[in-house]
Parts: sequence; C-alpha cells; structure tokens
Amino acid sequence: MKIFVCIDDTDNIDSRGTGELASLLAADIDKKGWGRSHYITRHQLLVHPDVPYTSHNSSMCFAADIHESQLNAVISHAGNFLKKESAEGSDPGLCIAVSDRLTRPETVIEFGQKAKRMVLTKQESYGLAEDLGIHLSEHGGTGDGIIGALAGVGLRMSGNDGRLRGKIKIDSPNQTIKVGEICAHPSVDEVRNLDGKVIPDDQIIELGEKIKTVLLGGKLILLVMPVEGETGSASWRTCPKNILKTY
Repeated sequence: MKIFVCIDDTDNIDSRGTGELASLLAADIDKKGWGRSHYITRHQLLVHPDVPYTSHNSSMCFAADIHESQLNAVISHAGNFLKKESAEGSDPGLCIAVSDRLTRPETVIEFGQKAKRMVLTKQESYGLAEDLGIHLSEHGGTGDGIIGALAGVGLRMSGNDGRLRGKIKIDSPNQTIKVGEICAHPSVDEVRNLDGKVIPDDQIIELGEKIKTVLLGGKLILLVMPVEGETGSASWRTCPKNILKTY
C-alpha cells in the first residue's frame, strides 16, 4: 500500500532540521524491511505572527510503499521516533495517510492549500483527519505541528507543491550540461522554463550554485531561466533560491 508520511515542528534554532529527521525516518522504514520510501519534499506554509515556527514554517513529507501488515508498526515507530528525536521546545506533529483509503483526497489537498494562505487550528485538523481516517498525532509541546503535518500530506498529494529536499549533485567540469543528460538523473524528470514550457534535450543548461527540483504535475521539475546578454554555449540557467522559494 502507498502511504504519505509528514512531520512538522520537530526542531529548534540549534537542532537538526525537520528535513533531516524525515530522512532518518524514511531510512528506518527501508532498513526494517517494512517497505520502500521515496523522495522527501519541503512544503512552505503560511508565515504569520499567529503561527509559531522555528525559521520557515515548512513541513517535510515523503511517500512510501509498505506492506499492509506493517502499517501499525510504521505508525508506532514514527511516533516514538518523534518523541525521542524532536528538539527541546518543539511541538512535533505526525500525519500518516493511506492513499487507497482516502475517499475524498481533494479535501486533504484543499486543507494543505488553505494552510499556505490562512491560520488553521488543531481542532480543524483533528476533525478532518478523523473524518477521513487519517492518522494524526502530536508528540510533545503544544502539538501544533499536527496542522503542518496534515497540510504537508495534502500538498504532497496534490503533486503541485514543494521542493525536493537537498540539492542535486551533477558532475560537470564547466558547469554546463545538456538537458537530456540532466534528465538522466533520478531526481529530474523534466526541465522547464518558468512559463511551463518543456526544454528540448539538446539545449544546454548552465548550472547554478544550488540545483533543486520542484514538484509540479506529479513530476520532479528543474526550472530554468533564459541566459541573456552572454555569448557562452548555454541558453538557460538554473533558477536561484529566491525563485524556488515560491514553490
């Protein structure tokens, strides 16, 4: 069965980030033989004075294909993991949703989109999770992280939100590469410009300092911008951090 696992509000300003904990949790699922985890995405939520957060108010989500008989083991382990590994002063929340059991996935997606625009409550989160049969639990502090955890699952399920955790490592001596070559990387499905146009395989990309993909249309997309006023071979350049922050 396919599940979505999301955690939020596990860190403080001096601790390991939520993304690192998500990576460790995903690795545990694989190591224990419960199933196979997939890539982790970071989902930006509303930044507002009424929403407490450490630095960016983002949650971390990954999908996993697990054996149905191991669902309870995954839920139990994830909860214990957050209790043990979350930082002092954090308010960790855990959400685990079984894809095939969701009769109205659009409501979870809508919740995630709302969490990017407005302040939501724990009561709303628990109500929706109970209605849809989604596991939602708090593991320290105020437990406010359940709001972002549920929202992160909805945003990941939408296939149109989030950035892949970590940067992509490409070995290119002159910092340029053809689109076809970069699409051979397991973390890149397509290269597109900011208007959504797919860039042909023979076009040359100039690689920036941080190479990251975003989740669009259920695919991992490398976004590029045109190179202007230069005579080099590259027609396109990977987008900088300030552009990627909007995804």
